[in-house]
Amino acid sequence: MTTEVAPHELLRLKSHGGRLALATTVLGSGIALLDGTIVNVALPTIGRDLDADLAGLQWVVNAYALTLAAFILLGGSLGDRFGRRAMYAVGVAGFGVASALCALSPSVEVLVAARAVQGLCAALLVPGSLAILQASFHRDDRMAAIGAWTGLLGVASASGPVVGGWLVEHDWRWAFWLNVPLAVVVVALAVKFVPESRNPLASKHIDLIGIALAVVGLAALTYGLTALSDGVSVRAVVVGVLGLLALAAFAWAEVHARAPMVPPSLFANRVFTTINLVTLLVYAGLSAALLFLVLFLQTVAGWSALEAGAATLPLSIIMLVLARRFGTMAARSAPRPFMIGGTLVAAAGFALLAVAPRDPSFVLHVLPGISLVGLGLSMTVAPLTGTVLAAAPDELAGTASGVNNAVARTAGLLAVAALPPLVGLGGADYASADALAPSYRVAMIVCAGLLVGGAALTAVGLPSRERTPCAETPHLDHAAR
Repeated sequence: MTTEVAPHELLRLKSHGGRLALATTVLGSGIALLDGTIVNVALPTIGRDLDADLAGLQWVVNAYALTLAAFILLGGSLGDRFGRRAMYAVGVAGFGVASALCALSPSVEVLVAARAVQGLCAALLVPGSLAILQASFHRDDRMAAIGAWTGLLGVASASGPVVGGWLVEHDWRWAFWLNVPLAVVVVALAVKFVPESRNPLASKHIDLIGIALAVVGLAALTYGLTALSDGVSVRAVVVGVLGLLALAAFAWAEVHARAPMVPPSLFANRVFTTINLVTLLVYAGLSAALLFLVLFLQTVAGWSALEAGAATLPLSIIMLVLARRFGTMAARSAPRPFMIGGTLVAAAGFALLAVAPRDPSFVLHVLPGISLVGLGLSMTVAPLTGTVLAAAPDELAGTASGVNNAVARTAGLLAVAALPPLVGLGGADYASADALAPSYRVAMIVCAGLLVGGAALTAVGLPSRERTPCAETPHLDHAAR
């Protein structure tokens, strides 16, 4: 029976097997990332082609984010129980099938349903990719591998806006067809080159109550926030409150469950809890800011989908070049200064983008801000991800990855749902330059403020030099025995 990877079989980053395993996790995660960047660029075109209002377009984004956030905890837990490689391959294959359904959608309602299926499949592959790195690589190489994973995903992020913009100008449906052959390739690579691992002590019991409460809570809260884009209503408020109550019940249920989907003991670690709160703030700001930026450039500045997508290219290139280096540096010293500095630099980038005129120059008004965002994220993401995984025992790598990814996706989900109505956008306002321009500026400042909050929380809650996690939980860490 395959369990945790034996110590002598752990991969080194510079080995042939290590490179192939890393490439496989990057390609699979890259499909999900590529899809997200393309859909953001495609939203105005989808809205015109399918006659969708702002709420409909929000659900094109949120249906995916909702099922991803709701089921990603389950995805990470299933990987620990039944095999991380197996769940990863199933997720990638399902994502390819769901992408074909998106491409064939005749209406925005069908597209939203297909996007929900995409999110469900992504919930299996996204935590699996990081869990594979944590379980398969030598401890000394893990943060560097995560840094390389982060930087190489910049290839998908860099190509997404450009390729997506080009595809959207021809037919937005090709943006989804692109995922199908990529999924086939990734599944083949995973089966051949990725070592299987699982937690041999994990219960086979599935936390059905926890799953149900997480899905109901996130769905209701997201619906309530999205409905506010059409004005405050009793229905939106009631459904939103029910969502909050369901999420509170989820937390209670996990504490009392026989085999919880999310072991409460994870949050007894101060570093794990702090990093997840920082993740909530950082990814809320990032998700909303990038959505507002591409809408602003197309609706207000009059740029094409290709031009708006290409405007974010420097962010991805900078991350591709620098993320691995910052991950290696953080592994040698401490993640705290990189995370504080990175979130502040990215916040400054959003503030610069907020003051761009209605007819911006790419070189003068977009490039400086987006470059700062790229630099800040390069400093932040690898140390953040590496630290949150290191704070959990190795046998719970999938669950820890699922928790952190769930927090990140939920942050983006709630920000995309809540920020438009909070800054005064509703209905078809996304297509009106006069309505979008002032709301865009307020939204970008709010996003910058969220990242500043992440820096402050890191400074207060993260030790100046983090202790070795296995020293805190030696009874759970196989590698420390």
